[in-house]
Amino acid sequence: MHGLAINPLVSIDDFVRGLRQFPEAAFRRTADIQDYLARTPVQPESLAPYLTWDAQHYTRNLIDRTEFYELLTICWESGQASSIHNHLDQNCWMAAPMGRLLVQNYRVKQEDLTAGRCQLERSDQVHLDPAHPTAVNPTEPVHKVCNLREFGMRAVSLHVYSRPFDTCVVYSEDKGTCGVIPLHFNTEYGKPRAES
Repeated sequence: MHGLAINPLVSIDDFVRGLRQFPEAAFRRTADIQDYLARTPVQPESLAPYLTWDAQHYTRNLIDRTEFYELLTICWESGQASSIHNHLDQNCWMAAPMGRLLVQNYRVKQEDLTAGRCQLERSDQVHLDPAHPTAVNPTEPVHKVCNLREFGMRAVSLHVYSRPFDTCVVYSEDKGTCGVIPLHFNTEYGKPRAES
């Protein structure tokens, strides 16, 4: 009888060491890093230095950054969700070492950032859990991430972005508006972010 191959869990430190071995070209396409996330699931307990929780809003916690990518955890209390957003033409890969998440993808039918107006259409959904990482579709990169209350637990997602970036476009499906917002980290390299 043949069983499914189960990939051994690795520490976040080992995951980072492996991620740093990829050449720049691997971050310009989605297949290599998505395969790495699938083959190299991270031990949830090794993420402890990069987990912070806030009852009001999910938290963004920087783990590693090079000129080619940034790696972070996002901590989601039950019922929390991101805004609908993009990643400014950067590739994005996501895994959920703890809990589960729903990713709702969108098609942008019309966008005028100068006027702050947009028109969105829901497309497919992706479910993230420890066995199912994903890559954001570069041709339809607008999405939101949700830890649905019905899931009944906290969740942690691991994100790799193809280059560091500090702003993104957020969208309102209901109001048909969009605009650029700054991004920040709650912690950097396991320490609270120094206020500037």
